[in-house]
Amino acid sequence: MSAKSEGQDSASGDPAPANPAESTAEVADPAPSHPASIVFPKRIVLTGFMGAGKTTVGQLLARRLNWRFLDVDIEIEAAAESSIADLFLIHGEPWFRQVEYDTICRLADSEHVVLALGGGAIEDERTRQLLLQAEETQLVHLHASLGTVLVRCKGTDDLRPVLRDRANLEARYERRLPLYRLAHLTIAVDSLLPEAVVDSILEQIGIASQV
Repeated sequence: MSAKSEGQDSASGDPAPANPAESTAEVADPAPSHPASIVFPKRIVLTGFMGAGKTTVGQLLARRLNWRFLDVDIEIEAAAESSIADLFLIHGEPWFRQVEYDTICRLADSEHVVLALGGGAIEDERTRQLLLQAEETQLVHLHASLGTVLVRCKGTDDLRPVLRDRANLEARYERRLPLYRLAHLTIAVDSLLPEAVVDSILEQIGIASQV
């Protein structure tokens, strides 16, 4: 799976959801939160912690649907002609989060696209509301346990410095988890190959028979 620069993220201070009962439970085969409202989405957005497989799964999903795949971090880097790590270092997190939000707004207006978010994008309340309320959009959380994250991200410390700070990593994971679970759909990916994750997404959205 492609290495990301999520090690540069930091807390945005957003509180956990007010009603945890509305979050998707961590189960082996979770169900969509709003199946009745979905016919065939025009875009699928993937969120989750580093190492969850957003890029790998996103590319496979886009291929299955014959859609485009877009990665928010890659789009930002291309536009700025700089790495995410350097953008954080030079401009700081508030500047980056604004650019990230603006980029997501632009990309989320596209049709027939699978969009992969950076791991920290979910901490911006504006981004959450945009993607949760957008019509014909499915926000999908790829849930990887912290143990799986550590295994998958082993050896990427240079790109993800937070991996060297276990306490900070765990705090970040716990802070984001309830926000990820606000997604329309959560898929537990620990024991699934990427192709099986794609199958599960299509099945639980309800469009497996149409592709």
